[in-house]
Amino acid sequence: MMNSSQLFGYTTIIYLLSAAFYIGLLVFRNRKIGFVGLILASIGVLIHTGALGLRWHESYQVGIGHAPLTNMYESLVFFAWCTTLFYILLEVKFKASVLGALVMPLAVTTMAYASFSTDISRQISPLIPALQSNWLIAHVITCFIGYGAFAVAAGIGVIYLFKHLAINRKFSRDNLLSTLPELPLLDDLTHKTIVFGFMWLTAGIITGAVWANEAWGTYWSWDPKETWSIITWFVYALALHARFTRGWNGPRIAWLAIIGFLSVFFTYFGVNFLLAGLHSYGAS
Repeated sequence: MMNSSQLFGYTTIIYLLSAAFYIGLLVFRNRKIGFVGLILASIGVLIHTGALGLRWHESYQVGIGHAPLTNMYESLVFFAWCTTLFYILLEVKFKASVLGALVMPLAVTTMAYASFSTDISRQISPLIPALQSNWLIAHVITCFIGYGAFAVAAGIGVIYLFKHLAINRKFSRDNLLSTLPELPLLDDLTHKTIVFGFMWLTAGIITGAVWANEAWGTYWSWDPKETWSIITWFVYALALHARFTRGWNGPRIAWLAIIGFLSVFFTYFGVNFLLAGLHSYGAS
């Protein structure tokens, strides 16, 4: 009988194929290739969703019963799911299929990294008391939806900067970069994606504070992950404030999208592996 780990493995393979087709879209400039990439990504998300649900079911089978969101392995595969699903919705709405050439490799890398997690991390284990809360589920889901949006925003920011460089250096229209969406569209997508992610990150910080009070008796303790979460929040708040009040757009917003995601990356990985605190169990 198939288990969740096998389904996650199939998901990784499908995401890899999708990434290859999206890169093929850039190289061969054939929209049919990009459409195949979208179909594969969509199939991958469906299997991915089933795998998450199956892992949740498996936890009940072993008498533990909790959402698959409580360790590094589970959070990685959930992050890949959030990122891919958000990208698919973005592509369907804005027809910016070429962005998949950056987003899908990120999803593949995340799933592959998760597959190299230790056996202990991949096992379904009983939760420590601090994790036995419905607020944890709300906190993780809201944060990771925001993280997924920020990952896509950073990818759009990278593409914007390449496109901007191509125009400034007057590259040929036949150049690979000329196939990318126009700068105003990329700038608008970056802004909208940051706004979406910012709302979810804000909800994640609020639900995290409620969970912290339930688990440790205080809403805020300046734990390293809490501190870096608020730093990340301020980076994106600065980007939105600068756009609304100063009219910032273009390269500056693209750079802030990238810097913000680097802050997200450190909040997620750096804190777990480099700084000790109440959230350090996430590295196990």
